[in-house]
Amino acid sequence: MRLTDLLTSERVAIQRTGNPDSFDKAQAITALSGLLARGAGVATEEVERVLQERETLQSTGIGEGVAIPHGALAQLEAQCAALLVVPRGVEFAAIDGAPVFIVFAVIGPKRATGEHLKTLARVSRLLRNKAFRDRLIAAPDSKTAYDLIEAEEGGRS
Repeated sequence: MRLTDLLTSERVAIQRTGNPDSFDKAQAITALSGLLARGAGVATEEVERVLQERETLQSTGIGEGVAIPHGALAQLEAQCAALLVVPRGVEFAAIDGAPVFIVFAVIGPKRATGEHLKTLARVSRLLRNKAFRDRLIAAPDSKTAYDLIEAEEGGRS
């Protein structure tokens, strides 16, 4: 399984507009919830609730400009992913205290905990490479960002 099996270019967004101080963590979660809801066929509010509940436990900002919000819903049949790139950065209460530029969200079925954890590990591995993160942040549009992920995954399975 590849991340591009869970992600489509339609579920990739780049947040370039507005004052960087006016775009916050809650808005990032809301934007991702809408993308995930469309892909998973569930209500945006339900996805947002699950992601926000997870954030109240501890921030999913893992450092180095990356956050991986995630959650599970009983009615889902498969995992679904969405990506939000914020070139100006967003305060996300990351463990290193730095702004987040790449927010990669994953939701999945409650009964598939092992698969969900493998997906989170795969996202983490993909975004570990600083040069790749820099290319992703510089992507001019969502299609290019998706294509970068597809190319980076290459022959991995």
